[in-house]
Amino acid sequence: MAAPHKTKQYLLAPAKVLVLVVTFGYVFYRLQNNPDLNFLEFLNGIRAKGISASYFLFVFLFLAALNWALETLKWKTLASTVHKIAFKTALKQSLASLTVSLATPNRIGEYGAKALFFQKSDRKKILLLNFFSNTAQLAATVLFGIVGMSYFLFNYKVSYSFGAVCFVVIGGIFSVVFVYYFRDKELFLKGFSIANIFKFFQNLPNALKISVVVMSVSRYLIFSFMFFWLLLFFGAETSFITAMALIFSMYFLISIVPTIFIFDVVVRGGVAVWLFSYIGVSDLIVLSTVLAMWIFNFVVPSILGAFYVLTYKPNS
Repeated sequence: MAAPHKTKQYLLAPAKVLVLVVTFGYVFYRLQNNPDLNFLEFLNGIRAKGISASYFLFVFLFLAALNWALETLKWKTLASTVHKIAFKTALKQSLASLTVSLATPNRIGEYGAKALFFQKSDRKKILLLNFFSNTAQLAATVLFGIVGMSYFLFNYKVSYSFGAVCFVVIGGIFSVVFVYYFRDKELFLKGFSIANIFKFFQNLPNALKISVVVMSVSRYLIFSFMFFWLLLFFGAETSFITAMALIFSMYFLISIVPTIFIFDVVVRGGVAVWLFSYIGVSDLIVLSTVLAMWIFNFVVPSILGAFYVLTYKPNS
């Protein structure tokens, strides 16, 4: 941070290139080296649908765009509490941060990327607002996930491992103890403690919190319905209620399993294949759906976000 202005300018260009090379190198690697689904096989499955595929793909692109429009509106609503921004600016920040974060564990790079668009004095608040946004999204995932898992466990005979149950229980107890013990300790950054974060959340206006939660739930329902319609597009035969329960369960299980970015799609595919095997949906259909969701909701927006990464200028 103490480097002269010119030095920063010279370093910024290769840094942008490095981010894009890592991100799209990761995308290319995932598409070309999926051990369970060959990308050409995936494309052939779409071509086999004939001319109707074009209409369906347009609908899926529309749903993905609606998903990101809601995410942009949510970020505009939150960021405007620090500095008023337009929808276009919020879109720029959301897409650029997605591009930067795509190749980071659990997309953690999004926090730093969004903060760079704001003045240094506002960045801690931006980090907390982004954390609140992601927490609201996670809350929607957990809420619907519990409903889906309850339906799944009640209707299907799932074999339990005593060791796995003990691991989950011990992990839950450890998490509660950790939060309680370290509630006043600073975490990673000065001034960031669990108690301070909760206090920050409590001080947010109720209207703002309700608005963010509603948009988070809406986003969740959109990409859940999109997953269901993609299943049907690739040839799955299942009822709406059963499929949605398994989709809710899938997102819930994925959300509680931290993954390294290289294995993210593999974990998603593995969980989805395991769940939908209980209703007889073939692995090819499930993996094609997972891959299509990833392309529509992450790869395509990250390509658009690459433009904003290249044109990014430090906030003076």
